[in-house]
Amino acid sequence: MTSATRRPQTPASTLPPRLIATDLDGTLLRDDHSVSQRTVAALAAAEEAGIEVFFVTGRPARWMDVVSDHVHGHGLAICGNGAAVVDLHGGAGNHRFVKVRELARENALDAVRLLREAAPGTVFAIEQTYGFYQEPSYPKMHMEIPDTLAPAEKLLAPDGPGADEPVLKILAFHHEIDPDDFLMTARLAIGDRAGVTRSSPSALLEISGPGVSKASTLALCCAERGISHEEVVAFGDMPNDVEMLTWAGTSYAMGNAHPDVIAAASGRTVANNEDGVAVVIERMLAVS
Repeated sequence: MTSATRRPQTPASTLPPRLIATDLDGTLLRDDHSVSQRTVAALAAAEEAGIEVFFVTGRPARWMDVVSDHVHGHGLAICGNGAAVVDLHGGAGNHRFVKVRELARENALDAVRLLREAAPGTVFAIEQTYGFYQEPSYPKMHMEIPDTLAPAEKLLAPDGPGADEPVLKILAFHHEIDPDDFLMTARLAIGDRAGVTRSSPSALLEISGPGVSKASTLALCCAERGISHEEVVAFGDMPNDVEMLTWAGTSYAMGNAHPDVIAAASGRTVANNEDGVAVVIERMLAVS
């Protein structure tokens, strides 16, 4: 299987695409979190042309309602930055976990300790397959209602709440540090104990198991289908998309993308609010 950390050495692939992998927030979705009719039509046309579509997102499975009506064929999505493959066929609230790549609690506790030392004032939340837990000082985001409020060390303890559920990722937030500086600090502090990325404009980090990323899980899903990286077209806008964009044979940074994403992608399209994913798909299908 091709490495999921491949850096592009040649121009974008000229092989016919067999799979489209697209991020959601800031990429496929408009800023109001809607999917435009133009984008819906483009995704359906791609499926009709025999090209599989995978939604590849940092979102947890319970936040996939926004696209659950637009899945075709296999109905699978990659959630939690690669921590889970989810079958969305059941519709809102009835998703099924097909594959889980968990963050071991030992590694999670190490990550919390190391980041507390490197960036005092960091607060944490824990994302599990079905549960969501946070520290009391972690900010309220997306109207999320935590199952339990407690220090991260207690939440991650062997006898802590949700101990029978896998940990998908840790969320780490800081009120004062620049987001990119926070990401660099965390990666240096945590090292190979976990993977660290970010998708938010704020200083909010997402910490997953070692080697777990959108790219590595997408590579596994493609290998199961006999699809090579040269046959994948990927779209993204934030640092958590970089590995996926460098792995795919052809990749597009959105017009609103982070500078690291623009540098990683083989091409660029217009912004999410201008239906940049649909623009590329329409052009791709027109010449195929």
